[in-house]
Amino acid sequence: MNVKVDVSERSGDAPLIEIRDLKVHFPIKSGMLFDRTVGYVYAVDGVSLAIRAGETYGLVGESGCGKSTLGRGLLRLVEPTDGEIIFDGTDVRALKGEEMRLARRRMQMIFQDPLSSLDPRQSVQSLLVEGLKAHGLAGDKAETAKRLREALDSVGLPASALSKYPHEFSGGQRQRIGIARALALGPDLIVADEPVSALDVSIQAQVLNLMEDLQTEHGLTYLIIAHDLAVVRHIADTVGVMYLGGLVEEASSDDLYRAPMHPYTKALMSAVPVPDPLVEDRRERILLAGDLPSPANPPAGCRFHTRCPWAQPTRCGDERPALRELATGHRVACHFAEEIAAGKLRAHEVEPELVRPSDSAAPGDSGELIPTP
Repeated sequence: MNVKVDVSERSGDAPLIEIRDLKVHFPIKSGMLFDRTVGYVYAVDGVSLAIRAGETYGLVGESGCGKSTLGRGLLRLVEPTDGEIIFDGTDVRALKGEEMRLARRRMQMIFQDPLSSLDPRQSVQSLLVEGLKAHGLAGDKAETAKRLREALDSVGLPASALSKYPHEFSGGQRQRIGIARALALGPDLIVADEPVSALDVSIQAQVLNLMEDLQTEHGLTYLIIAHDLAVVRHIADTVGVMYLGGLVEEASSDDLYRAPMHPYTKALMSAVPVPDPLVEDRRERILLAGDLPSPANPPAGCRFHTRCPWAQPTRCGDERPALRELATGHRVACHFAEEIAAGKLRAHEVEPELVRPSDSAAPGDSGELIPTP
């Protein structure tokens, strides 16, 4: 069964990949003999975004916000709970068996830790051939060897690397092997989960420049997942900011860095150092109270309101804001984004809020009032 959307409704500017109201909820189990579901971890809870062919979408947020789970759910490495994933006109969630395998060949992933993502018992040749065999792309020996050499050459590694093992390479070289492994299958979309966070700063720039060159050469589309705003600014065309399972702001890279509109984005931007001592001294830092709330027990209303310096309890605590377009291509999920941007709403000091655990509270949670940072 090959499920297609109506291509007649797609414009020439239609996205290569689009997710609509995607949800990934993990059940919380309890019980010694008979497991029963007592709640859910709302890792991704209703995210919609689109990426056009040849573009780079940067997804940022704190650890635990759900951005890595979103990337894995998009590729169905974890099965989504609900929502749609449309890849090049095909409903990916409706695909099974051979059709899903063929679709996955066009959607590859680069992992955060290049060492743990490579089997230390396999040579580089075995690591690259494994993917080709899994997708039926391994031809005769001469053809396969040529394909492997081309993949390594494209990431700046010599053919002699084929006989070596992962521990014989530096961190940057191992990440290049991971990129070559994904590239050998000829994908259209690559999801890169923190691709440079485990590397030295000088090596980060080399790998990012390599990814940009490969994008130009092969027409690749990227979803770059990162917590480093400087990395995303360097490579992304569009940036999405996630908080506690949801998208709170999305805009072009230039617009977002020039004029962030969501309080959470403003706080993240204020923490990025500026290489100018005079500017750095004059900048206002926005300090957030407390830690990220548990995704198993998210706050009611706006999920950021327990840490937001501009939150208005009467509305923010009760009503979850929709992601709405406030400028061309600039979407924000905040009830008071316009007032905050115009300086018409005064910031205040955030105190821990008392909230009741929801019905989806984790095992061991009581019905008492508990402080949420």
